Amino acid sequence: MLIDSYDRVVDYLRVSVTERCNFRCQYCMPEKPFSWVPKENLLSFEELFEFIKIAIDEGVKKIRITGGEPLLREDLDAFIKMIYDYKNDIDLSMTTNAYLLKGVAQRLKDAGLKRINVSIDSLNPEVAQAIAGKDVLKNVLEGVEEALKVGLKVKVNMVPMKGMNEAEILDVLEYSKKRGMDIRFIEYMENAHAKADISGMKSDELLSLLKEHYNFEDEGFDGASPSHYYRMDDGYRFGIIEPYEDDFCKKCNRIRLTAEGYLIPCLYFDEAMSIAESIKRGDIKGAALVLKEVVRTKPEKNRWGGEDGELSSRAFYETGG
Repeated sequence: MLIDSYDRVVDYLRVSVTERCNFRCQYCMPEKPFSWVPKENLLSFEELFEFIKIAIDEGVKKIRITGGEPLLREDLDAFIKMIYDYKNDIDLSMTTNAYLLKGVAQRLKDAGLKRINVSIDSLNPEVAQAIAGKDVLKNVLEGVEEALKVGLKVKVNMVPMKGMNEAEILDVLEYSKKRGMDIRFIEYMENAHAKADISGMKSDELLSLLKEHYNFEDEGFDGASPSHYYRMDDGYRFGIIEPYEDDFCKKCNRIRLTAEGYLIPCLYFDEAMSIAESIKRGDIKGAALVLKEVVRTKPEKNRWGGEDGELSSRAFYETGG
């Protein structure tokens, strides 16, 4: 079992398989050129899997595949099957923009993937294009429908932004509700790579808007999830993620591995340790020691907000958010 210095059990590993993305979302990396880390700098799926086996043996129970956009990496289903075949009861999920999902959803499900998270920030093609930097909505919605068809559980993420998509909050919620998909509204996380003039909606503003249209009760947090959940009269749940609140970190059970082999203890922190050299030379004990040290030094909370708050320089496209 992996336990950090604040007695939090760390049993969730997020694995970024690529920093590449086919979107240029305003709140993530709108100005980044369409370039990527040289292929030789990335760990192979076999090398990533060697570390994942160590993490599972040390107590990791939940693995999420992220990017960038993970579906840009070829043969992702084969990688997922490696993990599933090693431990078929692992909670295995993926975060994707769904642009390429329609053609691979069945293969991913057959490989052992259980769930996906998809960002849907708008149901208006023009607004979606303005946010993502390209015409994406048709492909995304077709990908979501195919995922549901093949039996993948789908959760929707939306970042409400003033003057951009705030008028569609109810539409995206109803779209998700009608399809039995949970939705989580994520407060915009300020970072140095995003467009400078973005103004995100805070949770109190969002709740005030939703109260005009729905009755719901506060259910609090669900385990170690960073999402604060609310249940409507008809039983439907929605969540809000507030990264600037202390509760965001209080039960954090996550660490992150980049495609280049950097193990990161916190979404915000730039500090990291590499497992690449150990894995490449077959030093399993060395990689396990790095894992334990990263867990041991995991910070109590991120540096967002408050008097000492900073603007994050973390490139979320490298860590999957």
